[in-house]
Amino acid sequence: MGRRARGRRLQQQQPRPEGAEDGAEGGGKRSDAGWEGGYPEIVKENKLFEHYYQELKIVPEGEWDQFMQALREPLPATLRITGYKRYPEELAWHTNLSRKILRKSPQLERFHQFLVSETESGNISRQEAVSMIPPLLLNVQPHHKILDMCAAPGSKTTQLIEMLHADMSVPFPEGFVIANDVDNKRCYLLVHQAKRLSSPCIMVVNHDASSIPRLTIDVDGRKEVLFYDRVLCDVPCSGDGTMRKNIDVWKKWTTLNSLQLHGLQLRIATRGAEQLAEGGRMVYSTCSLNPIEDEAVIASLLEKSEGALELADVSAELPGLKWMPGVTQWKVMTRDGQWFADWADVPHSRHTQIRPTMFPPKDPEKLRAMHLERCLRILPHHQNTGGFFVAVLVKKSSMPWNKRQPKVQGKSSETREATQLSPATCAEGKPMDTMEPESQLTTGTGDSEITQTPDNLENNENKKDGVCGPPPSKKMKLFGFKEDPFVFIPEDDPLFPPIEKFYALDPSFPRMNLLTRTTEGKKRQLYMVSKELRNVLLNNSERMKVINTGIKVWCRNNSGEEFDCAFRLAQEGIYTLYPFINSRIITISMEDVKTLLTQENPFFRKLSNETYSQAKDLAKGSVVLKYEPDSANPDALQCPIVLCGWRGKASIRTFVPKNERLHYLRMMGLEVSGEKKKEGLALTSDSTATPELPEDGLGEELRAEEAGLPEATPGCNPTAPDTPR
Repeated sequence: MGRRARGRRLQQQQPRPEGAEDGAEGGGKRSDAGWEGGYPEIVKENKLFEHYYQELKIVPEGEWDQFMQALREPLPATLRITGYKRYPEELAWHTNLSRKILRKSPQLERFHQFLVSETESGNISRQEAVSMIPPLLLNVQPHHKILDMCAAPGSKTTQLIEMLHADMSVPFPEGFVIANDVDNKRCYLLVHQAKRLSSPCIMVVNHDASSIPRLTIDVDGRKEVLFYDRVLCDVPCSGDGTMRKNIDVWKKWTTLNSLQLHGLQLRIATRGAEQLAEGGRMVYSTCSLNPIEDEAVIASLLEKSEGALELADVSAELPGLKWMPGVTQWKVMTRDGQWFADWADVPHSRHTQIRPTMFPPKDPEKLRAMHLERCLRILPHHQNTGGFFVAVLVKKSSMPWNKRQPKVQGKSSETREATQLSPATCAEGKPMDTMEPESQLTTGTGDSEITQTPDNLENNENKKDGVCGPPPSKKMKLFGFKEDPFVFIPEDDPLFPPIEKFYALDPSFPRMNLLTRTTEGKKRQLYMVSKELRNVLLNNSERMKVINTGIKVWCRNNSGEEFDCAFRLAQEGIYTLYPFINSRIITISMEDVKTLLTQENPFFRKLSNETYSQAKDLAKGSVVLKYEPDSANPDALQCPIVLCGWRGKASIRTFVPKNERLHYLRMMGLEVSGEKKKEGLALTSDSTATPELPEDGLGEELRAEEAGLPEATPGCNPTAPDTPR
């Protein structure tokens, strides 16, 4: 089995419990096994674990008992409120309740339902406190290009998206997030998480992080390598910092896990550093307390960078956070308890299990220059959290193997121009295979220039029609589901002018960023991406496997040809689309909002006179329903709401997902009881069939109204591979 195949297998098989806290209910970087998942018989004791960490002295003297006691206590539930500004600022909350109590306690049933509903609608994320730290230390700005290398299930990814949208008045930030995971199935969980935030600036891809392809973009007509301003390197790890949540770690813990993962972690970190822009920042993190997975990886990466990377001092960036500085001395222990303090002491028979990069640098001067004390280790007993490790690296110059690469160019257009790609290196410092063919890129000093090859020219001709398909199997073995292509709407497509006219779209509307997921038949759903992601898609369809990108902005009505426009607005993308719409906007009152969200098809007479006067002269079809806060009435809801609706013959219907409806109703002081939820009272999903009519004596009248209603779009299975999400 090759190195790359072994790395892929390790990434897929490792439980990676560091992110179990990342997911919403039912999702996480490992299963909810443990004290809350069916292992009450497991005794929270592991003598080898205690012996190992007592010997390494990572816990301050006199605190060992508190450390072990904290590890044996259930982990408190924490949540983060979606906010387009920095954290904490009262946007992250810590409870004294375990997740098991929240799920099982009858007294907390309504609170638990609230958490599930608000999580589903994207307003909160249920995420462990220490898991929130890496994105904060990235110090993301809205213009940053970000790579999240091991992203599933996606709570850290959603933090990054929120930071890109710090200025809510800008629908398309210049920056974007490319979120990657090696596990195809987990990529769909990642898509589900990211979709909750309805951002046009996120792309989910499926690659081995240790050899993730180098991408190119078009800059003023020339091809350049895409370097990222920020890289999040939250690697697979042994997860002994998650013992409070994943109780099975107590039984399964052994040093062998760390020894097996060290090489993969170093390869992923190296690949991340290669793709980081000069002056950029990379955060390396694990939920392991083991120096073999933590300081040893950082020390080896710093050593091979030859000064290109340095550890940043972030001690003042998160005031209030309690942490221990990184260690500078450690030893290596085998699974049977044998210790080695130096690589020279390791017998040859152990060389496949223990590698020289696992030991601290021998040169004291070199060790001091690394400033490993700038790493952060979070211990569970200091602030009632899980265990965690974070290191922040800044790139000062190109990696040394990039600097030494010559720029090779052919003398004629017939000559294939070749280059030596900057190789990702393995734990032993040897180059490893990369995903992209060597003939595709030409690099100069710093590996920042791209020269067209005949193959690239041919690919560009194929992409002129805006079709970005999955990479061919000859270049990359695809695992899991086959993805539909991403097809950008051509400028002369007759589909767009009726939409433009019907909604009176502003001339600044970026129509070139519209795409669909089919090359044949009717286009049922239209999606939007930012122009920067469009650039990435069009220039890299042969290099990367894209799972999902874009937000849904329009859906085709099956009977749409009867109306002036065949496409209705989609709630998922309305906040992105609304700034460009100049027609079919109905301003509604707070009472109208309540009526529209609690009744299926309220007739005009049930709405305010102001709303009726705006709606009566509009043709049937999709409308925008906008609530503007009244500053003169402090008792009214003080935040704007934009809803998608349908103007029928004599009524207006909203197309808003169930949990989003519940959210808006809660904001106005209304709560739908569990019984009413089960009855389906006015909880129409944006993508489901019309529910049963309300029993208010208006059944016949509403049936007559059906002719003025669009036919609902078939529901989308979030795990179905070929369905646009």
